[in-house]
Amino acid sequence: MGSAVERTDKHVREYLLYRGFTGTLKQLDSDMKADKEKGFRVDKIIDQLQQLVQSFDLSGLMEYWLYLDRRLFSRLEDMYRSTVNKLRTSLYRYYVINTIQKGNLEKTQEFFQRQALDLQGQVEWRDWFILPFIPAPEQNPAFGQYFSRQWADTFLVSLHNFLSVLFQCVPQPVLLNFDAEVQKMTSLTEENDQLRQMIFALQTESRDQKDGDQMVQHKLPLYVQNMDRLGDTELDLVWSQRPSSATTTPSRNFLSTFLPQGKRTPVKAPPITLGSSPSQAAVGRKETSVNQAAKSKEAKEVKAASSQASSSESASSQSQQTTNQSANQTTNHNTRHKRIQEHEKERKELLSRPSPQTQENKGEDVDPTPAKNLSGESPDSSSRGEGGLPVEQPFIKLSQEEYGEHHSSIMHCRVDSSGRRVASLDVDGVIKVWSFNPIMQTKATIMSKSPLLSLEWATKPDRLLLLGSGVGTVRLYDTDAKKNLYEMNISETHPRILSLACSPSGSSFVCSAAALSRSGSADSVPRLPIPVSGQLLLWDTKTVKQQLQFSLDPEPVAINCTAFNHNGNLLVTGAADGVIRLFDMQRYESAMSWRAHDGEVYSVEFSYDENTVFSVGEDGKFIQWNIHRCGVKQSDQALPPDATGPFVLSGYSGYKQVQVPRGRLFAFDSEGQHVLTCSSAGGLIYRVTNDEPALERVLSLGGHKAPVVTVDWCSAVDCGTCLTASMDGKIKLSTLLAQKS
Repeated sequence: MGSAVERTDKHVREYLLYRGFTGTLKQLDSDMKADKEKGFRVDKIIDQLQQLVQSFDLSGLMEYWLYLDRRLFSRLEDMYRSTVNKLRTSLYRYYVINTIQKGNLEKTQEFFQRQALDLQGQVEWRDWFILPFIPAPEQNPAFGQYFSRQWADTFLVSLHNFLSVLFQCVPQPVLLNFDAEVQKMTSLTEENDQLRQMIFALQTESRDQKDGDQMVQHKLPLYVQNMDRLGDTELDLVWSQRPSSATTTPSRNFLSTFLPQGKRTPVKAPPITLGSSPSQAAVGRKETSVNQAAKSKEAKEVKAASSQASSSESASSQSQQTTNQSANQTTNHNTRHKRIQEHEKERKELLSRPSPQTQENKGEDVDPTPAKNLSGESPDSSSRGEGGLPVEQPFIKLSQEEYGEHHSSIMHCRVDSSGRRVASLDVDGVIKVWSFNPIMQTKATIMSKSPLLSLEWATKPDRLLLLGSGVGTVRLYDTDAKKNLYEMNISETHPRILSLACSPSGSSFVCSAAALSRSGSADSVPRLPIPVSGQLLLWDTKTVKQQLQFSLDPEPVAINCTAFNHNGNLLVTGAADGVIRLFDMQRYESAMSWRAHDGEVYSVEFSYDENTVFSVGEDGKFIQWNIHRCGVKQSDQALPPDATGPFVLSGYSGYKQVQVPRGRLFAFDSEGQHVLTCSSAGGLIYRVTNDEPALERVLSLGGHKAPVVTVDWCSAVDCGTCLTASMDGKIKLSTLLAQKS
């Protein structure tokens, strides 16, 4: 942030000079010299504090810290007040230790005299009032550690890190994002230029290939062959010597006559066309040599006829021959001109056809089937089926961007219904609301006092965010106004809000509350054989009151995941006892329930046609259930272990971080034909199949260095957007282009 402020100050100075606002410029320079925030440069703030400590300026030190407290620290939530107080205490101790180390006991006594009223009631300063009277305080066990270099460095680094994180979370004006936008636009421009060059090169290559293929592969009519090597003079003589009723001998390609010299290609034997046979191909090859001999023979005949005509002595016969030859030449010239026009028209029609796609079979004879391309049918060159043929990929990955504002493992990552904003929650309880179109930019940062366990966007209006905590509360947060609208107390006996789901109408939401029997973040405590007790509640978002509590038969159990159908008439839930429950939201009662998995149900979703329900459980299975027939499986397919968790991130010295699934483990595309799942190195996309024992993998998004723990797929924009979030706090945003078949 400091570098952005420095560049922005430079731009503002240039603008003021350009406009001639010299008075404003002088005032700006004066204010910048007296800037106590040092342009948000943390290193300069630390240097200023150290300078005040080294110069024994107690008044300046207290005044500067009071300014930072009033300007920056007072904007923090109450949960960070204790951290600010600890840093202030350490700063004052740093000052006192410096006065003793420099032998300036007067400044030491001055500090305790001026701060006696403020410090005598604080427990951490109770033993420090005897410090000036101890002969060798650096050898005293109570104060020895504060005289070490390690303690001073630790304090300065802690203060530096605290200020750095604080400046990153402070809302920035639009002007400071100018450089980021310029860099983004520059990179996009360069990428577009490279893509244009690639497209131009591919088009040029395709055009050349198209011209060459059509000149070689299209078998021309008989009357236009054997004419590409003749000049205009020879052409006239050949036509003059041939009777109009004679049949033209087929030979070479005529298209090269009308092409530029540089684009002429070597003449090849005509390919086998549709309906041709090997015997016809052999005849075609013989025609080439016969036509070459005929061509030389015809040239000799032309010369002989010319010499015989010039040596004739008879005036009457010479006149008659000249008259006939002139008439023939005139007629043939007109006929040739007309035919050339027809040939040019035919050439344009041939070149306007799509380039035929041919398959090369090495070591085998040419299959006459590709000749169907001459009739306008082109095979799919991007698909590969059985026998080594290409398979068309359903998606093309256009780009992949990274959002790296989180510093701990992600629990939830959801995009709103409009596809404009993303909300992400990490295990430290920090929520980031950010956009990715046209550029990736953080809109709001929410730092909660209590731990957060669940997150969900409201549907109407889509700017509202539901946040479930670990102390039995749900907050309704306005991401535009950046403030809490309501805070609802859900349950004291079941304080852990595990799941939230907002109805499509936006008038209500359901929340799952569980008792305190398991750790909320790492879940390092062994799982209990008896499921944790829980509640499923329905709340009204307008009145902010509880409407009812659903009955969870056979016993109240913790609900891990919830999902509505498109109109909100059905609600499906997955519980810790492995049971899926389907609720009728018009009658507010359970319609059916069945045991779905061995272990907990981690994630549930309705299918595209909403006739089935998909679920992922602790047993690692991806199962499709028919909701019209209770407990009947449509498909049962196994997922890799890294797709369902528990997720493990290994570190140095045998350190391992374990995280139980909390967010969405799979998401469908807009048509429900493909599913996005988690993996150890990025998202994986499979084709949804009912009759296969395993899912068909079609695309790996990749890009992650840590296990992906939650995914989401947004289809609100033209290009589908996949979100994959991992345990190292990184979120990858992959833009896909669907290839419609």
